[in-house]
Amino acid sequence: MTGWMRSLGQRLQGLGRALMLPIAVLPVAALLLRLGQPDLLGLEFVSAAGNAMFANLGLLFAIGVATGFARDGNGAAPLAGAVCFLVASEGARALLAIPPEVTAGVASDAANVKAALASAWSQSQIARLSVPIGIVSGMIGGSAYNRFHNFRAPEYLAFFGGRRFVPIVSGTVGIVIAGIIGAAFPAVNGGIDGMSRLALASGEWGLFVYGLLNRLLLVTGLHHIINNVAWFVLGDYHGVTGDLRRFFAGDPGAGAFMTGFFPVMMFGLPAACLAMYRSALPERRKATGGMLLSLAATSFLTGVTEPIEFSFMFLAPVLFVVHAVLTGVSMALMSALDVHLGFGFSAGLFDYILNLGKAQKPLLLLPVGLAYFAVYYAVFRWAILRFDLKTPGREDLANSSDRRERPAAERGLAFLVALGGAGNLREIGACTTRLRLVVAEQVLIDEAELRALGAKGVIRPSAHGVQVVLGPIADAVADEIRDASRSGPSVAAPALPPPKAQAGPCPLDPLRLPAGVRNALGENAAVWMSHGRLLVEAMARPDLNALAAHGLRRGALVGSRWHLLFEPEAMKAWHSES
Repeated sequence: MTGWMRSLGQRLQGLGRALMLPIAVLPVAALLLRLGQPDLLGLEFVSAAGNAMFANLGLLFAIGVATGFARDGNGAAPLAGAVCFLVASEGARALLAIPPEVTAGVASDAANVKAALASAWSQSQIARLSVPIGIVSGMIGGSAYNRFHNFRAPEYLAFFGGRRFVPIVSGTVGIVIAGIIGAAFPAVNGGIDGMSRLALASGEWGLFVYGLLNRLLLVTGLHHIINNVAWFVLGDYHGVTGDLRRFFAGDPGAGAFMTGFFPVMMFGLPAACLAMYRSALPERRKATGGMLLSLAATSFLTGVTEPIEFSFMFLAPVLFVVHAVLTGVSMALMSALDVHLGFGFSAGLFDYILNLGKAQKPLLLLPVGLAYFAVYYAVFRWAILRFDLKTPGREDLANSSDRRERPAAERGLAFLVALGGAGNLREIGACTTRLRLVVAEQVLIDEAELRALGAKGVIRPSAHGVQVVLGPIADAVADEIRDASRSGPSVAAPALPPPKAQAGPCPLDPLRLPAGVRNALGENAAVWMSHGRLLVEAMARPDLNALAAHGLRRGALVGSRWHLLFEPEAMKAWHSES
């Protein structure tokens, strides 16, 4: 059961990462849609261009999710996702039973009219499921690529082997999906309708729970999954589903699952930054102020908040829970005040101004926002001082001299080194604000170095999963890491800082080491001791997890030797014994 749960968690992590790629087109779609409408520029072709992306969101999800799921992002994966989506959606359309009332009243000899009405009805029904079908199709396309991109067909069918086989597999699975949807459409449609009605009927309590879970799930990145359900599935307005899409389609009741974020992101978290600035040590307040001002401005203008939240999430978990509760309260309060706001990207000033024309009671955000500013400032200021929280400007700098500075041009290499080298990275991905990685060995990761490079937090959601919170630069850093990892094996070599100037490594008799260390190093291992580390040559890979129990901080293979960096206390004891 534990293994099954771990596997499910890793798949959900991958889905959360993959969902961010298609969602990235929404700001452009929303911008074009709004700018082209009569109350702004009045350019119909611009509005139509934006609406085209909303109308084909299912296909975009199929392409984007498949790309995110594929190990190397190869073009065969999104092609396979698109094939699966088209086969599944169009096949399901053909299997739908047309209700008699759809063509009621049409003359019996008007076959073309009946066919057009039936086609329009079936299209509208499948459109309601387009995003779920797109997500499933993308998962199938990406997974099929990972499984079959090296498939070897018989020689007489060799043309269809390898990557060309992936869309064939995905299309075949798409036929199965089409059959399931077509045969079970009443049940599927009824289930989604029931879920929508239940969620929308839950009122303020339901919105409170949504806001609470949205923040609590942030630590794992799984909040993207419930966001996609709320924003693209719930509700129905003239065939358009999802709170976000209904808002831009003109539904006056839409926006409930977006409005409550505005007081928190535009006012609450910037106030938390002010509280952290005022609580910083006087001699470090100036240096900390620039960073906190940048974080506050990012949250206020764009609604990107994770860098702020990770600055206190692990330092003060109770404070983060309070933040989650206040988010839920904001969702319920704004709904009770009948305020309806929406966004194409996030709850920042840019989206607020852009969508004023579609909002209801937008000016009520100002008094609610100011109240949230006061509450957040008071709560954070009190908690930081009362419990001496090590927020920015108050953290311990005792070990800062061990951190290495690198030129900006070497950022990708610096992150690659801190993550244990190219050999330690199985998958490299990113979402809006964080690197999402799969690694071979967690112990090779230098968390202190990552923080020195600008990481706001490091999360380890599974045995091999790592997320590094960086803010909006995460995707660019992921590309730089990929480039550095392709530069050759030498890139991974400097995984440890050079030892301090001293005499060369001294040979060490392994028998002087604790039995657990000897067993982890393996038989016939040659061992040298250098400052703060053991240098090991062995036939087999050392058991790094076992060595971690004996004080191992990091390890990396440099040439033919393993460099194993241990806690100073452990090394001191072994040195005295030798």
